[in-house]
Amino acid sequence: MTALAMTYIFILAIFTGMEVIGRVPTVLHTPLMSGANAIHGIVLVGGIYILGTAQADTTLQILGFIAIVLGTLNVIGGFVVTDRMLEMFKKKTKPGEFAACKSDTKQ
Repeated sequence: MTALAMTYIFILAIFTGMEVIGRVPTVLHTPLMSGANAIHGIVLVGGIYILGTAQADTTLQILGFIAIVLGTLNVIGGFVVTDRMLEMFKKKTKPGEFAACKSDTKQ
């Protein structure tokens, strides 16, 4: 593939991603983060592949580098948001009290 074709695909992917994310309801954004992490993992693999095959083509090297940086930022951000979401569902304990030792039965 030529550098122009790769640039064209890159720009189309940006517009497609913006359209897809823009149409997702706000309620579904957080649950979709773990699925998005898998997609961004594919972006990372694609960026690594582009860098591996771009021997002297500066355009492909720049696109590969941008794909790796943005994919990495999205994966890290997805994990942070998912972790914050899961923290909301953990049971709160009082200071000095272990959740595993707490008993619901009264004597």
